[in-house]
Amino acid sequence: MTQQIEKRPSDDLSHWGKDSALSADAAQPVIHDMDMIMDLPVRVMIELGRTKMPLGDLMSVQNGGVIELDVEAGEPLNLVVNGCLIAQGEVVIVDDRYGIRLTDIISPSERLRKSKN
Repeated sequence: MTQQIEKRPSDDLSHWGKDSALSADAAQPVIHDMDMIMDLPVRVMIELGRTKMPLGDLMSVQNGGVIELDVEAGEPLNLVVNGCLIAQGEVVIVDDRYGIRLTDIISPSERLRKSKN
């Protein structure tokens, strides 16, 4: 039994995510196999605040020293995934561990707008 393989240019991704048994209606793209990307690792960071200071000042900080951040008490924390702000929230404690309760999820269009600034 011989199987024919359709050759396509390497940059032709039009077949990706489409099942040959389904119609090739371009207005209705088919997304499947999302499970393939669900195990990809991402870097998740909760950001309390930031500051800018001379290296000399940072090097002189000792135990008990305080570094002032650019946020006020009560402001939300930032949830940053792979360097992109995804949401904001507040600190919670769950079973003696810190966590974050999301209070505002940033829309994809807002993320795109903020990334251009």
